[in-house]
Amino acid sequence: MAAFQELLRARSGRQVWRFTPAVRRDLRNGLLFVSPWLIGLLVFTVYPIVSSFYYSFTVYDIVSPAQFVGLTNYRDLLTHDPLFWITVRNTLFLVCVFIPASLLLALSLALLLNAKISGMAFYRTVFFLPSIVPDVVVAVLWAWMLNTQFGLANASLRRFGLPTIGWMTDPMWTKPSLILIALWTVGGAMVIFLAAVQDIPEHLYEAADLDGASTWRKLWHVTLPMLTPTIFFNLVLGIIGTFQAFTLSFVLTGGSGGPLSSALFYAMLLYRNAFSYFKMGYASAMAWLLFAVIFAITFLVFRTAQYWVYYEGESG
Repeated sequence: MAAFQELLRARSGRQVWRFTPAVRRDLRNGLLFVSPWLIGLLVFTVYPIVSSFYYSFTVYDIVSPAQFVGLTNYRDLLTHDPLFWITVRNTLFLVCVFIPASLLLALSLALLLNAKISGMAFYRTVFFLPSIVPDVVVAVLWAWMLNTQFGLANASLRRFGLPTIGWMTDPMWTKPSLILIALWTVGGAMVIFLAAVQDIPEHLYEAADLDGASTWRKLWHVTLPMLTPTIFFNLVLGIIGTFQAFTLSFVLTGGSGGPLSSALFYAMLLYRNAFSYFKMGYASAMAWLLFAVIFAITFLVFRTAQYWVYYEGESG
């Protein structure tokens, strides 16, 4: 402590740095301890980010030297690649449907599982477990269940005399099927909501009871306002994650994107350009466009949060 106090002294109204031997020793030891992390950050994060940004302006296939082409990759993406706009529509559909559905389902489950009845810990575990199963395992499991010929889903429909559905072979059903599968893993968001629900002060409900508020009014005027920070948190995570949807669709469609590219999402096309066609410059441009969109939407969510997110203790 004394060494750091010597580091910054005021002389003649100015702050000057004095690198005494003790300060230099502490600084050297500190840098030594953080150097593994700094090296990892520079090698595995900073360098790839900077390189990707540079390569987005080049034609680069790993084997040949990169050739600078300016904004050609971005122009080709927006004007000459029909699959680009298909993936944009598919991804936006997924974002606009899955995020509200997942938030609503996770919140509803959290409210139900907050009931004070025996055996509730078992049900909480049952709903949470699917969220910790790897996405690849989930996709393989559901690929068997949704198989058109011998899958459990169509077998159940046939048992009741209903027509079978081409879950992953009919373009009309591919995206709804993927959304239903993804909703199976909302347990993580449910646990976060459950913790937030249990953290709501009980005196707020007692005051609402004294005012004669119904269950619905307590939900609308007490529970939801107190949960807005958690809703905001899950919303941001959902936006970032859903725009990068990849694993479920890739495994279930074998990387093809399904019939008529109905399950081809943006991250899958990016992967295809990078590791199937080795168009690293083109894929880098796609990555930076995706980053720009996610950043813009997330920034907008943060800017509008002041109008609907309530933090207890804040006025106005």
